Amino acid sequence: MMMSNRTRTLRGLLLLGVAVGSIGTLGAPALAQSSNTEEAMSEIVVVGSRIRRDTFNSPSPIQVLTKEDSVLAGMNSTAEMLQNAGITSGSAQINNAYGNFVTNGGPGANTVGLRGLGAGRTLVLINGRRVAPAGTRGSIGSADLNVLPNAMIERVEVLRDGASSIYGSDAIAGVINVVTLSNVEGVTVDGRYTRPVHNGGEEARASIVGGTSGDRWKVAGSFEYYERGNLTLADRDWTRCNTDYQFNPTTGARLDFVDPMTGQPKCYPISGTGSNGSAINSIGTNNLAGVGAPGSVGSTFNRWRPNGAVSTGLVGFEGVGGGANNLNVRDTFAPEMLNRSLISPVKTYTGFGQASYELEALGNAEVYTEALYNRRESTQTSYRQLALDYAKGSLLIPTGLQGSTFSSVANALTNKAPVGVRAFIGFGNDRSEQDVDFYKSTTGIRGDFTPLDGWRYDLSFSYSKSDATYRQQSFLTDRLAQSLNVVAAPAGFNASLVRPGANGGLVTCAANIANPSLGCIPAPVLNTATIGGKLPQDWSNQVFQTVTGHTKYDEKVASLGLDGPLFTVPAGTVQGAFGAEYREAKIDDTPDINSQTANLYNLTSSAPTRGTDKVYELFGEVEVPVLANLPLVEELTVTGSGRYTEYDSYGSDWTYKVGGVYAPTSWMSLRSSYGTSFRAPALFEQFLGTTTAFLSSQSDPCNNYGAAGKTATLRANCASEGIGPDYQATNGVQVNSGGGSGTGLEAETSKNFTAGLILQPELPGEFGRFSFAVDYFDIKIDNSVERIGGTEILGRCYESADFRRGSNLCRLVSARAAGTNALTVSDSYTNIASSLTRGLDFTARYNVEAGPGDLGLNGTLTYFIDQKSKTFSDQPFIEYNGTLNQPKYSLNADLTYKIEEWSFRYGFEWISGTDSYDLLDLNPATDPRIAKVSDYDLHHLSMQYKGEDWSVTAGVRNIFDRDPPKISAGLTGTYASYSRVGNSPLYSGYDYVGRRVFINLSKSF
Repeated sequence: MMMSNRTRTLRGLLLLGVAVGSIGTLGAPALAQSSNTEEAMSEIVVVGSRIRRDTFNSPSPIQVLTKEDSVLAGMNSTAEMLQNAGITSGSAQINNAYGNFVTNGGPGANTVGLRGLGAGRTLVLINGRRVAPAGTRGSIGSADLNVLPNAMIERVEVLRDGASSIYGSDAIAGVINVVTLSNVEGVTVDGRYTRPVHNGGEEARASIVGGTSGDRWKVAGSFEYYERGNLTLADRDWTRCNTDYQFNPTTGARLDFVDPMTGQPKCYPISGTGSNGSAINSIGTNNLAGVGAPGSVGSTFNRWRPNGAVSTGLVGFEGVGGGANNLNVRDTFAPEMLNRSLISPVKTYTGFGQASYELEALGNAEVYTEALYNRRESTQTSYRQLALDYAKGSLLIPTGLQGSTFSSVANALTNKAPVGVRAFIGFGNDRSEQDVDFYKSTTGIRGDFTPLDGWRYDLSFSYSKSDATYRQQSFLTDRLAQSLNVVAAPAGFNASLVRPGANGGLVTCAANIANPSLGCIPAPVLNTATIGGKLPQDWSNQVFQTVTGHTKYDEKVASLGLDGPLFTVPAGTVQGAFGAEYREAKIDDTPDINSQTANLYNLTSSAPTRGTDKVYELFGEVEVPVLANLPLVEELTVTGSGRYTEYDSYGSDWTYKVGGVYAPTSWMSLRSSYGTSFRAPALFEQFLGTTTAFLSSQSDPCNNYGAAGKTATLRANCASEGIGPDYQATNGVQVNSGGGSGTGLEAETSKNFTAGLILQPELPGEFGRFSFAVDYFDIKIDNSVERIGGTEILGRCYESADFRRGSNLCRLVSARAAGTNALTVSDSYTNIASSLTRGLDFTARYNVEAGPGDLGLNGTLTYFIDQKSKTFSDQPFIEYNGTLNQPKYSLNADLTYKIEEWSFRYGFEWISGTDSYDLLDLNPATDPRIAKVSDYDLHHLSMQYKGEDWSVTAGVRNIFDRDPPKISAGLTGTYASYSRVGNSPLYSGYDYVGRRVFINLSKSF
């Protein structure tokens, strides 16, 4: 059958849409499905529109990822594929490397955000219907990619354009639509195993997909199991020795603190953000004269390490801190630190089912249903320091330290007494766990809307629920305090409730005297074993407990849609789609009672997060063929859409989008769109219970403010608070955050513009087929809902000329606490003035017969022109484009050769180098810190053999075993602060696993 120029153009666009399909998703070769491409296309509703088309053509840029190519690419899951730089344009994503960091969705969640605008502004769909948020803790607002039914996926459509007027308020940066297999006959089993060449991080997946059909019905489903093994810091060379990684900018000589014990730069120091060490095996006192440890200076110290050979000064101890001593003279590393998770382990169980039945009534209606169940079991291992405060005069303090006063201010552990000695104890590893059960069900009916010829209707109801339990291990403040409050034990007192005192005699908890049945175990005496982390097990069991919280998130959606022809014009038929939607969401996070009452020692406290919101929406979309089949006007089509949205919480607003496609010839098309968005804050942004967290004491802007490189403004502001230029903070900075519903938080608005050119020249047959597209995007968000960040609040406050006299951000910083000079920062969700993202996407595909087979070359390149934001309207934009973790360029490409049953693939990923010197106001000619990384690239090889009903795919990812690049510790400034893993940036664009081999086996019956 001959194809029209229009059909040829449209199919070319389909080919272009899958130009980067080899980035891929997980799964076996597609099961039996329609082989008639044009027939299948006639039924397609592609993401970005609610109008049914026979084409993937759209005024907005759409990327389509196919299942077959994804298997060959070697991706382990849909989550991994969607977080790939080819989809996200190199922007940072939350994955399993963030397990020990505070993230939205909680530890173990995997999310995706397009254009670097965050997961909360990217909508994820399954078969055109929303995937509700899932996860743990109060900050849940995005779909967790762990819940997606990998085995049943046919393709993934990615709209990299705002679509709030079509899908709702959270589609600001784009939409990801996961499409499941539509026609399944028979059964396919699939198994996959990935093995890194180094230890740790193995992955395995097994799945079964099956389906059958009759004259009026069809049913299909899948079940799959996935497991990722733990990958620890000890498993990779580049994470075994985290250093400050600083160099003399003139000579290149290493400037890291040299560990006197090894003669090498110190591993896991504590000298800056991202060094990841912790002070252990030492005690804190007031300034005392004594003998210094190797590497120390002076003869007066306030930090000490046990040394039985010392017989003068503080007998039995050597000085490791105080005065001009480097913080790293003290012990900062224990082997257990390397047990921390680099990429945390996870297990998922996913079941998906779909069915439909033709009623032969109600307009040839079809009743359909879908059900999804997913269970995630994830864990993370961390390391815990115990800072144990012994009250002055305590019977647990030996005679030689009885006169010490570490702090004259009492705290929660000292029963209203001053702190005599603080012990910095390396306690060891702790563990966090999450069990998340996610349910989603959809039932609907669709058919011909008989009152209007050619119109169809679709009425559906969906219910989703995330039901999660999260556990973590923590010291309980009240039990620690109770165990430290000891008195002399009476003669004959219960032997199981007493301990030897530091200076003879027996002690027991004071609480035991009044109530022996309480069973309090006294804290260990302050001695070398205790300081070294050798603690009585019964005491550890008493004070170190597993605490449990619960999170529930419910979402209900009712949707009605109508679409069909409106009327005919000379160029074709005007199509329309109209509908209404109702959504109701509810969040209920209940932390453990110890978290609610701030009883988790030196950890965050959290209040319950509870809230509900409802939204009512009306929407419409029209597609008008203006001109067609004329000289220099092969096609001119205009589209328009609008949506009225009314929230219970934030009132109402209109959004709209207009666009068009102009094809002067069959081989060239121009497309453009412009739209607006209105996003009410997510439930957690409105109702998050007050959460208390802590920044390191090194985050205090006044630390050693007399040192070179500090600004005159900072020095003056710190001096005005009565602290000296050599001040060293001993308390972390408390950061309180919460929802903004009670503080005037407003909805955010945005504008989105795209314009593109598509070229598909008709080459002579022997030259193959070539497609190319370039798209410009421009997204501006106003009133953006964000947390400013404790570090930025502190930096901007203390660098402000108005300081405490009128700086807006200083109003969020408390006065310094009496006695400790500790700071508290309020960092709740608020409206940040603006953010702006602009750039270009380039996509190309070339296919040609080469010898006995077919050769295909695909590639997508994103170039960011701007990635900038500002906090206040009178502030200039701060440019982040090209800085660490926000590359200007990202490229994904692959070369595939197919010959009969064989396929061979070479894949290439590239992220441009980044540089944060200017952003952090650092001069590379004089500053020893490295704030710049070079280009980063990855290479992959794979091959596949497909038999009649079976296939095998094998390959190697990261064939050159590229490690992530390195940056220095202490990269913190007013507008940015960088965390590290090992010496590398914490960034999803870098491969932390290393070279790995994979094999995928599939068999159909």
